[in-house]
Amino acid sequence: MSQNNKVAIVTGASTGIGQASAKALHQAGFRVFGTSRRAVASVSEGIAMITCDVTDDASVKKAVEKVLDTTGRIDVLVNNAGMGLLGGAEESSIDQAQALFDVNLFGVIRATNAVLPAMRDQKAGRIVNISSVLGLIPAPFSALYSATKHALEGYSESLDHEVRSFGIRVCLLEPAYTRTSFEQNLAFPDRTLDAYATARAGANSLIHDAMNTADAPEVVVESLIEAVTAASPRPRYTCGKVARQVRVLRRFVPERMFDKSLRKQMRLPA
Repeated sequence: MSQNNKVAIVTGASTGIGQASAKALHQAGFRVFGTSRRAVASVSEGIAMITCDVTDDASVKKAVEKVLDTTGRIDVLVNNAGMGLLGGAEESSIDQAQALFDVNLFGVIRATNAVLPAMRDQKAGRIVNISSVLGLIPAPFSALYSATKHALEGYSESLDHEVRSFGIRVCLLEPAYTRTSFEQNLAFPDRTLDAYATARAGANSLIHDAMNTADAPEVVVESLIEAVTAASPRPRYTCGKVARQVRVLRRFVPERMFDKSLRKQMRLPA
């Protein structure tokens, strides 16, 4: 089937990586439906926007049914909707931690479960989950965010093996810092502690500095297009030079040396 007959859904498509992904898929010939938590006008010509809250079962089901009623099929799902949280792990309540997982992990599971029946029926489909290099390495003062991405990695790789016999593949994209509104939309702990104030401020400053040299969303999009069009996609794609370096270092550098280097990069005491 040519790309011109294929249908793609991109969650969190109103800004950033999601918006760039929706545009790139449209340019590649896909019929694209983007979702956003609140109603927005179309982000680009040829992209239909649908209101969808990935933390709500009924909202996800309704959005997927609307696409199926309109097109009769779903070939690609890009799970991009997510949120960040910066602070010491101890500084977040269980409610806040659960809310983060509800978006970053369970939102992915909801959307994936909603499209899988159609993909199984058509014996084809591609699911691409936007992860992070923080799904590969420790992330001081982003422990809970990192935990959601580590969980997403395990879920995605396992699911890929489960659905491969139905002609469905699941891929991970792992960007490093990317120039989006992520920094401005970061959540902060709901019970801040003075003990972590200085280190938390340092981590925030580090992210701010990193954004000056961060990759453009298009770096992620290049890997996305490969993931959705390759006959035999890779399970994971590290996106950009920094992400690839981190992956290699994590794999080959001795644990103690990696630990020491990480603390130095994070401006933490030795």
